[in-house]
Amino acid sequence: MSASFFVDRPVFASVLSIIVLLAGTVSVVSLPIAQFPQVAPPVVSVSANYPGASARDVAEAVAAPIEQSVNGVEGMAYMSSTCTNDGGYSLTVTFKSQVDIRMALVQVQNRVALAVPDLPDVLKRTGIQVRRRSPDPVVGFSLTSPGGRYDQLYLSNYALRFIREELGRVPGVADINMLGQRDFSLRIWVNPNRLGARGLTPSELVQAIRRQNAEAAAGHVGVSGADAEGAFEVTVDTMGRLADAAEFEQIIIKSMPDGRVVRLRDVARVELGARREEVECRFDRLGSVILIVFQSPDANALRTRDNLIAIMETLAARFPEDIAYDISFDTTPYTRESIREVIKTLSEAVGLVAAVILVFLGNWRAALVPLASVPVAVMGTFAAMALFGFSINNLTLFGLVLAIGIVVDDAIVVVEAVEHELARGLSPRDATLEAMRQVSGPVIAVGLVLSAVFVPCLFIGGITGAFFKQFALTIAVSTLLSAFNSLTLSPALTALLLRPRLPGEKARPPLPRVAWALAAAGLVWYLSPDWLPDHWPAEVLGWAPWLLGMATLPAGWVLGRFCNWLGAWLLWLFERSFSFITWLYTVFAGWMLRISLLMLVAYGGLMWLTWLMHESTPKGFIPSQDMGYLFVSLQLPDAASLERTNRTLRIMEEVALATPGVVHSTAISGQSFALNAAGSNFGTMFIRLAPYEDRTDPELHAEKVVQSLRIAFALHAHEGQATVLAPPPVRGIGRAGGFSFVLEDRGDLGPEALEEQVQMLIGKGAETGLGGLFSVFRAKVPQVRVLPDERQCRTRGVDPRDLTDTLQVFEGSMHINDFTLFDRNWQVVVQADAQFRDQLEDVKRLKVRNREGLMVPVGSVCEIREVSGPLSLNRHNLHPAATINGTGSPGVSSRQSIERMRLLADENIPPSMAYEWTDMSYLELASQGTGNTLFGMAIVMVFLVLAAQFESWSLPAAVILIVPSCLLGAVAGVEWVKQDINIFTQVGFVVLAGLSSKNAILIVEYARRRRLEGATGREAALEACRLRLRPIVMTSLAFVLGVAPMMTAHGAGAEMRRSLGVAVFWGMIGTTLAGLVFTPVFFLVVDWLAGLPALGPRTLIGRFSRGLLDVLTVGPVRRLFQRIPPPIQPGAGGA
Repeated sequence: MSASFFVDRPVFASVLSIIVLLAGTVSVVSLPIAQFPQVAPPVVSVSANYPGASARDVAEAVAAPIEQSVNGVEGMAYMSSTCTNDGGYSLTVTFKSQVDIRMALVQVQNRVALAVPDLPDVLKRTGIQVRRRSPDPVVGFSLTSPGGRYDQLYLSNYALRFIREELGRVPGVADINMLGQRDFSLRIWVNPNRLGARGLTPSELVQAIRRQNAEAAAGHVGVSGADAEGAFEVTVDTMGRLADAAEFEQIIIKSMPDGRVVRLRDVARVELGARREEVECRFDRLGSVILIVFQSPDANALRTRDNLIAIMETLAARFPEDIAYDISFDTTPYTRESIREVIKTLSEAVGLVAAVILVFLGNWRAALVPLASVPVAVMGTFAAMALFGFSINNLTLFGLVLAIGIVVDDAIVVVEAVEHELARGLSPRDATLEAMRQVSGPVIAVGLVLSAVFVPCLFIGGITGAFFKQFALTIAVSTLLSAFNSLTLSPALTALLLRPRLPGEKARPPLPRVAWALAAAGLVWYLSPDWLPDHWPAEVLGWAPWLLGMATLPAGWVLGRFCNWLGAWLLWLFERSFSFITWLYTVFAGWMLRISLLMLVAYGGLMWLTWLMHESTPKGFIPSQDMGYLFVSLQLPDAASLERTNRTLRIMEEVALATPGVVHSTAISGQSFALNAAGSNFGTMFIRLAPYEDRTDPELHAEKVVQSLRIAFALHAHEGQATVLAPPPVRGIGRAGGFSFVLEDRGDLGPEALEEQVQMLIGKGAETGLGGLFSVFRAKVPQVRVLPDERQCRTRGVDPRDLTDTLQVFEGSMHINDFTLFDRNWQVVVQADAQFRDQLEDVKRLKVRNREGLMVPVGSVCEIREVSGPLSLNRHNLHPAATINGTGSPGVSSRQSIERMRLLADENIPPSMAYEWTDMSYLELASQGTGNTLFGMAIVMVFLVLAAQFESWSLPAAVILIVPSCLLGAVAGVEWVKQDINIFTQVGFVVLAGLSSKNAILIVEYARRRRLEGATGREAALEACRLRLRPIVMTSLAFVLGVAPMMTAHGAGAEMRRSLGVAVFWGMIGTTLAGLVFTPVFFLVVDWLAGLPALGPRTLIGRFSRGLLDVLTVGPVRRLFQRIPPPIQPGAGGA
């Protein structure tokens, strides 16, 4: 379709753009909002509980059969499990990113079902939970009793019955975990002495409770049948389950011949208590229960959080007196603030790009044309994001920020060309048609090239592919929309808005006077709230800025005359200066073309320097960020009591709340949430930092707060080791920042040898500068081992199975069956009372009945001794394993930390041990080299598109050769600001590949056209340099200034924006300078090589000799002082 179609039909062109705007407007309100796209790999968790079992028992009886069955499930990346001394078992199966989580869940369930026959009977009754693990927490609510009226048991069950169910129905909620949960349970605390004195065993006690607390379906009386004549049918009901502790106390355990009975109350204490009490929670010093809400993958995080808050506010109105809630854990402020900062950066980019366009084009009419392409491209991209199933996240918004400087390029080229034709005396319509004839090819080529560089990103898997894909498609779609807009709306607008310069008119007013009036009014409206007195009434403070702004309109109108005069003079001065620069560049380009061979050698040297700098620059993955909250992992000496852990956590709470930048703290004793470990000597703290607007001081940045807390905890928390951890940069991948190293025992050396190797690596890591290593693995925790003496058991007539049943019931616990309370089923649990399992001697005094009916002390048939053993046993890919976490040293990238740890392990661990990586480290190593591959594939795509566009295999080389130059500026900028080459930097490399090609295309395409018209290669290159300098500088400067706010970003997500901004800012400067210097040389050399068969050896030697002689003499200096030509009129560079 020719350009005249849209030039003659401006309404039609406008309608096309309006349709795109409407589609984007409808889409943007429905798009989900998230920090990142769904990049976390799918995870399925398997959990079970083997009451009373040690970690070793769980590993042998539960972990081994389940993991052997699950191992190798389709799409699995790795699996890891934890077996604890309280009988807990937790397996996490991590899949590759492209696996469908629903299919993965079904496959794991099927594999676990195959292992059930090999599991202990108690697990067959209680069941095994297989569920999809929700990796993305949104918010955590704490429920407290400020006046102390209610204990944690009441708070836990109130939250379970009245809050958790309501929150679970909120759209976007996937799961809710409760920390400090204490479900109701009918606890039967047995007195072993009384039980043994009556000749009873724990098994008889359990069987009696099981028989008398049973639900029976008694059926009906008068059931209709073939021979029945009854007129009624009556349901038969029985007592069923017992209802409360008093009824359980009446259970008859044993009947005597004389009619006396032994009831449960005679041998046990029965109460309504908590099922488990191993974990305690506090929020800001108050006992609490924490509800952590996880969102669905496709949910809008901000909307979900707001809906949850609204529900909690509604529920809070019905709370009993002295129950309150607060937000103890919230991930959305980071998401909200980071997106707000990106949008702010986006608006700043638009303003800077508009200023560049206005300066270069010289008047507001010309500036309107490229600026009109911005909303069309941006809103159209939102429509495409909805079509592709994307979300509004940091990556897509980063793409839009970069796109701001790109989408105006094509329109700028069109306007420049039209201005040039207007200067030749053509009418606006004819100038537009002639300009479009000249630039339609470059516009299409640039659009295709900028889109083609991102095509390889669509075929990359893993987390790198997820990052690149959304970013790449955002820029590619916006670029294609820009090209579409430049071929439709831009020519229609130029024909309507642009007009030729009047005779004698030096410069036009940059803006209409009404624009100056509105700008002055807006400035006064924005600044006046700071000027107005605070004691004025609120109503006055509300409308006063509007009144002052309106009053400023006449002054702005008058002042606009002076501003336009000053602006016109400055624009005229700029035009004169740029004309001189153009002349200097043309002279310089002519000199470069004379020494083309030396320029090729110089370019080769620059590429060698680029390679050296790229290899020496530290490599990373995803930069750590200030997420607004921190984790603290506490570990006391082995076997430390829960009370000691609580005491230490209370001290740490006071220290944390007194630290500047901290507003709330949540303490959890008995569990290390960050390290996935449980035990009485573990503790966790969630530290919530102040809002970002209250932490503008660099000393209140999360990294500084981490340093302050580490020092303070080291001074005050003497009893334990406190490790302050930042959250992972991507939620759902790991539990804390840093790297995760897994040491595996593949030689069956045992937990003790594994711990020795772990401690050795941690010690040597500190010696070699690899600080911040820590591990929770302990193999020498004090324990009690009970070994039945087979000879004594036979002599005394004791069945070893009765012995194990006695130990399980008394020292562990046993879930018998359930009872109903508040329309819910709760567990009935039997266990020895606390005072009968407090000392080692208590175990020896337990009684077991022999074959003669006599009660025999356990200590007489067992060897009971104090030993040491592992607190928990970890397994990774079927092997016993221990995890070492590292936070890295300041100034050391994640890849450097991984390589140092790898070298340390290779030099020190024995052949019978091996190591692997998990969480973020696994993904980082899996994606190693992907960025370089994508950059190379992007260059290949550019070459293929240009070959098709130019119908030549040789001419695209003049463009492709300049592409690697973008790396020199980018890597130099990264090195200068002491950053690493991470995934965002690599994204910038791919963007720069397209932008560097764009600049080269503007020169090469015009030079090719002049060459076809009969000009020599040197003449064509020089004319292309002179006429294309202006649009190249303008578009490059617009892009550079558009990304400048990213390079200087602060606040939430600033680390990501700076990583990307530094790379593209300096890379664009570098590739623009290199392109202006080397592109004409490459064109001339390629053109020369294309005609090489027609040249003889003598001619080649002669050309090289003249070029070398010219560079060694004063030829370039002589030409430098030739007469300066008159300045180029505005728009003359656009042809």
